[in-house]
Amino acid sequence: MAGHSQFKNIMHKKGKQDAIRSKLFSKLAREITVAAKMGLPDPAMNARLRAAVIDARAENMPKDNIDRAIKKASGSESENYDEVRYEGYAPGGVAVIVEALTDNRNRTAGDVRSNFTKAGGALAETGAVSFMFDRVGLILFDKSVASDDAMLEAAIEAGADDVVSSADGHEVITALESLRDAQKALEAKFGEPRKASLVWRPQNTIAVDDESGEKILKLVGALEENDDVQNVYANFEISDALMAKLQG
Repeated sequence: MAGHSQFKNIMHKKGKQDAIRSKLFSKLAREITVAAKMGLPDPAMNARLRAAVIDARAENMPKDNIDRAIKKASGSESENYDEVRYEGYAPGGVAVIVEALTDNRNRTAGDVRSNFTKAGGALAETGAVSFMFDRVGLILFDKSVASDDAMLEAAIEAGADDVVSSADGHEVITALESLRDAQKALEAKFGEPRKASLVWRPQNTIAVDDESGEKILKLVGALEENDDVQNVYANFEISDALMAKLQG
């Protein structure tokens, strides 16, 4: 089960500035409200809501904000959001999946298309690139909660498909239908995970040169700045030199 991680959700955080944190909280609240509206307003009985609340807690979103977002789902002022998936190509032939929650499909589609075009990429039809990804469950734990062997053993018992442990933590991969049961089993043993949700996992990744890598990261950043965009996934790898340059 263990092996080299080919999965990188490049939803990278851009620091802790107030404006960025406010935007992040708004996106987290929107997901919580939508999840609560689609099912029961109880995280214990609603897997999607549970995942949204875990994500919010991981970002230190205040409990009052979380509770308010849940209550908003049953209120008359609650907006109606459509879940939309966009697919396209970034420079270097890299495949990109964008998940959005929007109250105006035309606005969001126009913005996303513009982001791709400005980056030298192109928006494609739904289904054009998603076949290069697997829809799977992802459970993330901090490195400190268990040794690599202990996490692997527990994940096998919980019915997971794969575990990748690194200095960043433990990535437990499950089948789509197994996420909830595996999460409950691992949570009982190790406590609340850092993340537990459905994601798009690339089947293979493409190594790109530094020039393309910078353009792709700029595209991802622009997409994530969009208030309607919730998640961005892509199947590329950048060089250690470019990563060091960006971190420096």
